[in-house]
Amino acid sequence: MVQCVNPYWPTEQPSLMVELRPADGQSAFCFQLFPGTPGVTVWVRTSPTASTAEPNVSATGDASVPSGVELDPISTAKTSVSDPIDVIESLSIDPLHTTLTRVELHEQTDRHNNLVFEHVLHWHPSERLIDLQGTLFHLQDKLTGNGLIFLKLAPQPYARPINPRCDLTLTGDAITTLGHGIDTEGGDGYRSVILAYRDGDIGRIRVLQAYQRQLRPYVPGRDGRFITNTWGDRSRDGALNEHFMLGEIDAAAELGADVVQIDDGWQRGTTANSVTKGGVWNAFWDAGDDFWTPHPNRFPNGLTPIVDRARARGLGVGLWYAIDSSNDATHWRRDAEQVLQFRDAYGVETVKIDAVKMHSRRGERNILSFYNHVLEASENQVVFDHDVTAEMRPGYFGLPHVGPVFVENRYTDWRNYWPHATLRNLWQLARHIDPVRLRIEFLNATRNADKYGPDDPLAPVKYDPAYLFAITMFASPLGWFECTSLPVDVRARIGALAAIWRNHRAAIHAGTILPIGQAPDGAAWTGFLSVDRRGSSPDAYLLAFRELHRDQTHTFTGLPLNAERYDVQWLWPTDGGSISAADGKMEVHLSQPLQFAFAKLTARH
Repeated sequence: MVQCVNPYWPTEQPSLMVELRPADGQSAFCFQLFPGTPGVTVWVRTSPTASTAEPNVSATGDASVPSGVELDPISTAKTSVSDPIDVIESLSIDPLHTTLTRVELHEQTDRHNNLVFEHVLHWHPSERLIDLQGTLFHLQDKLTGNGLIFLKLAPQPYARPINPRCDLTLTGDAITTLGHGIDTEGGDGYRSVILAYRDGDIGRIRVLQAYQRQLRPYVPGRDGRFITNTWGDRSRDGALNEHFMLGEIDAAAELGADVVQIDDGWQRGTTANSVTKGGVWNAFWDAGDDFWTPHPNRFPNGLTPIVDRARARGLGVGLWYAIDSSNDATHWRRDAEQVLQFRDAYGVETVKIDAVKMHSRRGERNILSFYNHVLEASENQVVFDHDVTAEMRPGYFGLPHVGPVFVENRYTDWRNYWPHATLRNLWQLARHIDPVRLRIEFLNATRNADKYGPDDPLAPVKYDPAYLFAITMFASPLGWFECTSLPVDVRARIGALAAIWRNHRAAIHAGTILPIGQAPDGAAWTGFLSVDRRGSSPDAYLLAFRELHRDQTHTFTGLPLNAERYDVQWLWPTDGGSISAADGKMEVHLSQPLQFAFAKLTARH
């Protein structure tokens, strides 16, 4: 047995890790415990010749196929995992009156907009075998609200180079989790954790977010920052040059942004997304050793003038970068050193990662090595936005420690951006993923209004610009537009709200962020509540939206607001609005649809 307290990933909180090595020396069982966390993280570590095989989950006898002949359940052959080599955990349970929920998460958001499905299964003794794939499940007692969370820190099933036929089985009175994901090269399998919770959905969200904060603690000033990126206006790299970016920095400062990110096109090398034909989308180093140097025509003085102007305006500069995925990301160290060079030369600590192609376990390990090398060398100051919009990528839970998930590309040019749809995606994802880990966009709604037509009541141009920014405030905001193209009045409106938000965001993001109300659909009362993560303070922050709902007043119930009365501090003035909160309920009045309430709730003592 070996014990250590070093972090498994560079960003993690201190923990106790224990490695148990059987006598054969071919494999080890690893356990990790974070202080105050109601669960144990486990994984398997093997030598190159002792990899686990793909599981063979099947039923013994004929119990999996109904024969039509009624038999005494005691005499019916039970189902089992016939090949236990890939088992992670196996628990005997008393499943009476429980529900098992499989959370199906979708990435590749260039082709998906329904990102979250919750499949609820009610346990019944007639169910002899249930096989499920996924990274996240929870089992809850319907009568008490107590439950267990089953989380695998792995890519989604479709993106895993080695994927078991199922990740979880329910067999009568037992739950088994499977799928180490180890190939013939051995190494560490995927980490898996079972977390206990109580108090129903609120307790589950609180525990799951707290666990994610153990893997990547929230750091004010590093996380949850407001970033702008010009790509959302569809100029691609056609507008990029020194003069343009200097203007972008000045406009972003008016908006109250923290970082101006230069997307694809700042570099000498040409990608397949360029307005210039003939670019590449992989093997970037093969295209030239100078691929990742500043473009000599667009930025003849390098990036130094851009960085100097940004610093003078109190902003950081971020860059777009694409890992070379060729040959299983064999150049990962070269990529990592290149990103660190950006930091040394220009102070770049915000990097959007794109074009990742993950087709083997070796490639997956090399991509992880890239991230961890940069994090360790930068003392966790570099923040990565890892894009999940396309291809085979680590995704929501494959790399929960590196920075925000860049969730989606939406464009008014293509008429696929609706504010309520983005809000819906955030609201649904926030039930399972720490919202600070989600990079959520808002666009310049004044562009392409004609593409939506005059009869669409949910067209982006129908919204107050402040409402569009508010959608992103409890996550990590992304201004997906050219700042210089925003009308002056729009820029001022967003900047006014952003200035208020900046004064409170550390407290908002430090809390547990709960989706409240109905799932957004364009006609709902919905929103978020940030409450103290440890439950030691009754104070809270509210962000409530009245979509195109007929009712001016809505009561949110079942909230963790336990004080008898609350004082309300309106942070964003709204004409005709009021809020009252007490004893787990909150009544919000907004006189007009497409309004929102942003407020701090302070318990009366």
